[in-house]
Amino acid sequence: MAPSSVVAAPQTRRDVSFRSVSRVLLGRPPVKTERLVYSVGVTPPRNPDPRRRSERSRRAILDAARALVAETGYPRLTIEAVAARAGVGKQTIYRWWPSKGALLLDAVLALSQTAEGDITLPDTGDIEADLKTLMRATAAEFATPAFEAPLRALNNEVAADPELAAAYRRQVAEPVEEATRERLRSAQRAGQIAADADLGLLLDLLYAPLYRRWLLHEGPLTPDYTDALVDAVLRAFTPRA
Repeated sequence: MAPSSVVAAPQTRRDVSFRSVSRVLLGRPPVKTERLVYSVGVTPPRNPDPRRRSERSRRAILDAARALVAETGYPRLTIEAVAARAGVGKQTIYRWWPSKGALLLDAVLALSQTAEGDITLPDTGDIEADLKTLMRATAAEFATPAFEAPLRALNNEVAADPELAAAYRRQVAEPVEEATRERLRSAQRAGQIAADADLGLLLDLLYAPLYRRWLLHEGPLTPDYTDALVDAVLRAFTPRA
């Protein structure tokens, strides 16, 4: 392969097709004028990576959707407005998301994932400390304006759209529940939670009060409140002496 300063790629018209470029890369011999270009060490501009461009567009769309739903509310959110804010065409959004509800689901989901798309939970070996860390983080996230507005909008949409509700369960609720169950199973193996504990009931008792307080604006989601939830639930599920 030629050094980077002498890249063997022919000059082409600016409106050349992808197919014609492919033929060049597959071995079409360069013409004499092209060799003159190489001899002076001119490096042709590289084509942009479409995968990077697509990922930038996707992030811009998700950011725009979250920002707009916080500014205008979900009923006034439109795909046209998201496209304009993100600097993309409307058809780009429809190609990736069938509805604004599906778009909002991904916008919310993106806030809770790592770059690899995984859901991670703390595991220090101390289930009380780990659950308190988890619940404090959950409460803080619920109280964050960038998260709260799209999540409340998503809750309303899920209640009215069975397909979106199924997608929410599959992409959000079930992965979070399974990750938490696995952490609780580890605590069972360590003797910190009763071996016969109903982990589904434990999760209901842990999350339902927090969710109700947030959904109905019944009170602040403070660290003291979430710590008290964890203490109460663990007392009910500790191994019997």
